[in-house]
Amino acid sequence: MENYDEIRNLLFELAVATGVSGDEDNAAKLAKEKLAQYMPAHIDVLGNVVGFLEGKGPHILLDAHVDQIGMIVTAIDDKGFIKFEKCGGSDIRVLAAHEVSVIGKKVLPGLVISTPPHLSKGEDSQNAKAFDELAVDVGLTKEAVCEIVAPGDRIILKGEQRQLLGNRVCSPALDDRAGVAAILRCLEILKAHNHGCALSVLFSSQEETGGSGAKVGGYKAKADEAIAVDVSFACAPSIPAEKCAKLGGGTMIGISPVLDRKISKKLENIAKEKGIDYQLEVMGGRTGTNADSIQNVAEGVKMGLLSIPLRNMHTAVELVDLHDIECTARLMAEYILQRGCRNA
Repeated sequence: MENYDEIRNLLFELAVATGVSGDEDNAAKLAKEKLAQYMPAHIDVLGNVVGFLEGKGPHILLDAHVDQIGMIVTAIDDKGFIKFEKCGGSDIRVLAAHEVSVIGKKVLPGLVISTPPHLSKGEDSQNAKAFDELAVDVGLTKEAVCEIVAPGDRIILKGEQRQLLGNRVCSPALDDRAGVAAILRCLEILKAHNHGCALSVLFSSQEETGGSGAKVGGYKAKADEAIAVDVSFACAPSIPAEKCAKLGGGTMIGISPVLDRKISKKLENIAKEKGIDYQLEVMGGRTGTNADSIQNVAEGVKMGLLSIPLRNMHTAVELVDLHDIECTARLMAEYILQRGCRNA
């Protein structure tokens, strides 16, 4: 078994930084610090982390979103319970009785309220409550809560970061800090090569709420082509086999009308040539990733998509295999080397 300690440590460090959509400051500052080891980097007005390296070869953009799903505080009731709405695609089915952290003037630990099954009536016992029926209990009076928390503050799901058997790990926010880690690992591989490409990196904001960061960042970059890196569905008992990929089976190469067919094929051919584990992800329309947004900016951008298989998406126990992150990074690096000038 390969040693992926460095990737795991990087991934866990990135994932623990808070960054719910529209409030990505902590995650963005850390991602900028990591990116600055490889190229000049800054944070733009939308909270995107942006980096650029000059080169005479084709201009390639690498994108992964830095935001995470969570909730947003909407009100504090008379008894001190915090009302909220989803911010991104939080899975309401797993929220009841979940531990959370409320990010106010300081971080407050809390629990999402849960109705005892003994008191549930009829069909209520079979259904998840709606967001407007839930609240967070932080154990304080309204006055005490209001000193720390205000409407608009974010709430994140609390979960443990764990090394599991083999190369598998779980943590909150692996969607899409796994993609950020893959791009940083790609840059580490490229550090030893003079590939000649002009290279832009975009760790984009607000992907979970519509992709506005990718639209702005992609327009600003004006790259010749781009590769978006995200997570996608790993196989589990409840998922049809044709809609998921094997954990540890390698990176997922996207094929879709949104994506450039030649880039997808080139990625597949390089993976075969270099012995990089890969799987195909075929979609009949939009990809549900930043590739959809970046493709349409300016005069259009040729897009590729690499995805990392992830189980338990949009929960606090998202699970990936570190081998898949390494395969994603290696394939990106080899693609850039072949598109550029190895001996430039």
